[in-house]
Amino acid sequence: MPPTHKRIIGIDFGAKRIGVAVSDPLRMFARPLGTFDFEGLAKSLSRVRDDEGIELIVVGYPLSDRGEENRMTGVIDRFVAELREAFPAVPVETFDEHRSSRSAMKILAASGGSRKKRNEKGRLDAAAACLILQGWLDSRH
Repeated sequence: MPPTHKRIIGIDFGAKRIGVAVSDPLRMFARPLGTFDFEGLAKSLSRVRDDEGIELIVVGYPLSDRGEENRMTGVIDRFVAELREAFPAVPVETFDEHRSSRSAMKILAASGGSRKKRNEKGRLDAAAACLILQGWLDSRH
């Protein structure tokens, strides 16, 4: 793929799963890609990198309402370090994910369907990853 057509991955680091989203080649829109378990994450992301032509990974960074770091930001810092070690040729950035899961929950609720369907394994995590990536993309245009 030409360099201008490489995509960007967005990641929402959840308590149980990792939500993943990917940009379109023009980097205008994000779409949910799915969720991955912690076990085997590097292999799954390698497959996504190879299939989609990934140039950058954006990880949601959960700052507090006051914009301060907290216990979870330390967890994300370690996760980002692991990503950088696993994918040395792919830059990894963080992006403030302030309230992304709450926003994703509201969007899923507004889209209809039962509460059970909205809370299906991973839907919320993938939607939150999509919001994180879309926020990053919008901040660059």
